[in-house]
Amino acid sequence: MASGSKKIKKLPPIPGTKPSTHNAQLFISTGIPSLDHVIGGGLPIGSIFLIEEDKYGNYANTMLKYFIAEGIVVSHDNFIASRGTKTGQLLSEIPEVATDTPKEMKNDDRDEMKIAWRYQNLKIIDTSPSGSHKFGHFFDLTKFMDRKKIDETRVTEWNGENLRFKSTGFKKQEYVDLLKSIEETISNGQFYVSNCPEKRNILRITIRSLGSWLWMCDDPEETKSDLFKFIYCFRALLRNSYAVAAITFPGHLYSDKDAVIERLEHLSDTVVKLESFAGSDKETNVVFKDYHGLLHIKKLSAFNTLVSHCPHSTDLAFKLRRKKFLIEVLHIPPELGDTTEREQDEVSCGGGSSKRSVLDF
Repeated sequence: MASGSKKIKKLPPIPGTKPSTHNAQLFISTGIPSLDHVIGGGLPIGSIFLIEEDKYGNYANTMLKYFIAEGIVVSHDNFIASRGTKTGQLLSEIPEVATDTPKEMKNDDRDEMKIAWRYQNLKIIDTSPSGSHKFGHFFDLTKFMDRKKIDETRVTEWNGENLRFKSTGFKKQEYVDLLKSIEETISNGQFYVSNCPEKRNILRITIRSLGSWLWMCDDPEETKSDLFKFIYCFRALLRNSYAVAAITFPGHLYSDKDAVIERLEHLSDTVVKLESFAGSDKETNVVFKDYHGLLHIKKLSAFNTLVSHCPHSTDLAFKLRRKKFLIEVLHIPPELGDTTEREQDEVSCGGGSSKRSVLDF
């Protein structure tokens, strides 16, 4: 090394983050270790995580609670925006960190499969990383986090009331006020990349049900115009700051012909869709008896790389247990015992004879 070269100053690590080994991008956890594993390690700093809600929004809200809970545990700042459901109610339902070990959490509510070896070896996403690879925390949905612990971190709440900012560029002034409030929080907290605070931290932004009925205008075209303008401006803010946003969006309220969902997916970085079995034919289908819905990966982030992460499997399902929310690889359950259909198949394969073969499995 030349004597005149300057030494590179090593920046102190930011709590609750980890660098990617593939593209040197800084990640934070979603609060769901199995989801972090699926999307490539976590959420990149400066990105938008879009969750297309299930029909009733229950599971999407659960994912938001995990996102907020993880931020509180690692002392990240939080900005929570919600209309309809008060942010105070959302904070009162934040789950507590699980006291059980990951191994106990993994085996809880799971029956032992006493079947053929080929079914026992089916791959399930590892929800309990250990050692130096552990990232994120496990939470217990039956216990709520102590309010004192929440108050120890900086939490900014926005309910869409008492609007302070207005603009002629938006028909719905709530979009303007939310955008300006986020910009103000980023500036005051020194989360911009250009800022040089004594101790760097991360801002987690949570927006619940963006684009729902409370966000709509009388004219559908104005509704879409406001929504897209907000996402464009919001995306520009995040790209220049140490912040990550998790947004839930009720896609079932919008028509496919308008391409609203496709445009939002294009403007977001990581996109997943929750398909709940509640009220559908799949709820009574024996194939999905162990799950509550399907998780569709619509888009994965591609920061500092030409190709995004490729998961081992995209056939994913989720289930909500009493204590936890799990994401697993979907597999068809084996057929246990002889059924009438199986016997009929054996008869037809034997050319009409009911006599079984000598090699009877």
